[in-house]
This record gives sequence, C-alpha cells and structure tokens, in this order.
Amino acid sequence: MICAACHLDNPAGHRFCGGCGAALAATCAACGQENPPGHRFCGACGAALQTRPSGADSSPARDPRAYTPRHLAEKILQSKSALEGERKQVTVLFAD
Repeated sequence: MICAACHLDNPAGHRFCGGCGAALAATCAACGQENPPGHRFCGACGAALQTRPSGADSSPARDPRAYTPRHLAEKILQSKSALEGERKQVTVLFAD
C-alpha cells in the first residue's frame, strides 16, 4: 500500500507507514474499496472495517501475570485480604 504522505510502498496489512508513521488507508475485506484512515465502516458497501490485525487478542489489556515479577506476585497474593480492604457503612455530612 502506497503512503499518501511520503509515497513509500508498505507491505499489505500494515496500518501505519514504515517511513513516516502516518495512518494508511483501510481496505474493505468485503468489496476491496480503500477507505480513509480512521473510518470504521466502508464507504462503498457499509461493512465494518477491520480495526485490529488478524490474530490480535480481543482483550483490551494483557494478563498482569505476564509482566509482574514472580516475587512481587507472590507477595501480593499472600497479603490479598489486606489489599482488598473492608466495607463499612459511614455517614458523611457536607456543609458549606
């Protein structure tokens, strides 16, 4: 796909230009129409455009165990009840 900003030929499937970092046009999987960056639906057929590369994890965040050091994870799990806190019913008065 040719970048509109710097005219670099980028490999298929890339969402951003490798030369300048500009967003590349999204190609509709249903009809093949190129759509401007940022569009979520095809302007020609109305199909939803792919927003993530195929095979991407659908969860918004990674599992914390993947990046938390083991010794820290063990310490957190041992003191889990202290970290959870407790529930109390309170009455609060705001006065001006």
